Amino acid sequence: MRKAKNDNNANTKPFYKISASLKYFVPFAWRTHKSFFFCGLLEIIFGALSPFVAIITTPLIINELLGARDIKLLVIYAAITVGAEAVLSLANSVIGVIMEKYAEKFDNLISEELSRRVMELDFQLTEDKNALDQIEKAKEGISWYSGGVSGIIRPFMTMISALIAIAGVIVIILINAPLLFAVTGVILVIQFFIRIRQNKIEIEHYEKLSKLNRVFGYLGFQITDFRYGKDIRLYDASDMMANKWDVYNTESMRHWKGQADRQLPLGILNTIADVAKDFGYYLYLGILAVMGRITIGVFSQMLTAGATFHSKMQQVTECLQDIGKRSNYAYEYIKFMQYPAAIEKGELHIVDKPHTIEFRNVSFTYPNTDVRVLDGVSITLKPDEHLSVVGLNGAGKTTFIKLMCRLYDPTDGEILLDGINIKEYNYTEYMSLFSPVFQDFKLFGFSVAENITLDSECGSDELDRLTAQVGIADKIGSLSNGADTIIFKFFDENGVEPSGGEQQKIAIARALYKKSPVVILDEPTAALDPVAEYDIYRQFENLVGGKTAIYISHRLSSCRFCDRIAVFSDGKIMEYGTHDELVGNENGIYAGMFAAQAQYYN
Repeated sequence: MRKAKNDNNANTKPFYKISASLKYFVPFAWRTHKSFFFCGLLEIIFGALSPFVAIITTPLIINELLGARDIKLLVIYAAITVGAEAVLSLANSVIGVIMEKYAEKFDNLISEELSRRVMELDFQLTEDKNALDQIEKAKEGISWYSGGVSGIIRPFMTMISALIAIAGVIVIILINAPLLFAVTGVILVIQFFIRIRQNKIEIEHYEKLSKLNRVFGYLGFQITDFRYGKDIRLYDASDMMANKWDVYNTESMRHWKGQADRQLPLGILNTIADVAKDFGYYLYLGILAVMGRITIGVFSQMLTAGATFHSKMQQVTECLQDIGKRSNYAYEYIKFMQYPAAIEKGELHIVDKPHTIEFRNVSFTYPNTDVRVLDGVSITLKPDEHLSVVGLNGAGKTTFIKLMCRLYDPTDGEILLDGINIKEYNYTEYMSLFSPVFQDFKLFGFSVAENITLDSECGSDELDRLTAQVGIADKIGSLSNGADTIIFKFFDENGVEPSGGEQQKIAIARALYKKSPVVILDEPTAALDPVAEYDIYRQFENLVGGKTAIYISHRLSSCRFCDRIAVFSDGKIMEYGTHDELVGNENGIYAGMFAAQAQYYN
């Protein structure tokens, strides 16, 4: 598997991830919500002004209390202090709430973008461990680890606000107690390196977390998903599921405890540094006050100014480190969004005409394995031809279909469409040629109609015709809301639970609705009873019309409806011909399989 674009640079350039994150997320925020930056500007201004209310008014009040004690003047000072702090506090609170709303909006947009990328990802990557781990890193990295788009941008705003406040208190401190800078500087350097070490520990533990989170989430889903209820109860699997949950829960707790144990001494050291800073402030300012260099009011002002200078400088360093840490997490999202394709995609447009599909000496080995599932398969599927693919489990039948649909590319050989390698065609246009019903098809928790049309417009007459053709019209007619009835109970407690056969018929209707020139039915009647199976076969010609059709089935009675039969064994096509030709070969694989099944019906 190739590495994501620029990943090597990211490992050698310290600021690459910061730069890449800003280039990605700042334009994203500007493009989607420009007003976020206007609110951010207000947050910067009000945040910078907040400390100066106490810095300016506190010495005035204290000096007045120790001096003339003018009640009127004290009331004015107090009113100014309380009023200004109330206004700034209210403004900061309102803006904070607004910024949190923007953060939620960004999270929703990013979640949608991530979901789309997952759905558009080459199918081969959905079964690749590295890609699955990267998906998990992207999900975790762009959520609470980085704080999302807002969490990456707002530290810059906080830092700007802090720098403005620092510029103001520097002037005040320089005039009255310049050595406060020395005390603060020493403490800040110590805390800076403490913070670096804390961030490094967090990132190291984060790198080990993606697999654990994926397994942990999977177990949680299995335990709470009602679809697994029958198996869990009838096979008494609750203890096993709970035990596995306990195992991974313990492993998760061990992971977080390990991180906390490593960070605890650093937290203690940080607290000691804060105590040392306060001691230095009081000692230095107390000496100045005793020597008469400053008044009690200025003493109080310098304590506040020093604390503000320290907190704002610490805020700047924390923001810088936060930006690096959050960008490191968020970059996992960018890496996934730039994840390299697993298959080649061309630009050649597909002409609207009957198509010939040819496998030319095709072999295939699944990634990260050394077992050849297909070995030198050659076959030509002509326009409007009906092909039946048969063979024992593991013979390569479904893999043959996956390669035809370009869910995977061949390891060796080539697949041709009208004499041209399918890699040269536009990928989306090529995929539109096929309407498959796989044996592990999925229905969604939406309405029956939406499961058939998949969010396309569909007239009621066409829907009625399709459901009648596949033999599910009566069932739909009996539902409370007809075709608008929701399947399953994920979103609607009144949702219907179709039987396996009914679900299969809905999936077949979906394939027919797509109107693709090639229909693929992979074990289409596996969940149907013999009568329903017979009805499907009897209407086979009506169902697929003049389309090219491929049938994969273990029930060889379906083969009578097909023009040709390909018998797969050990990844190869061992026999090929019509039903009568293959049955006539008494020593053949197909004849043996057909005879074995026929005895149960004779």
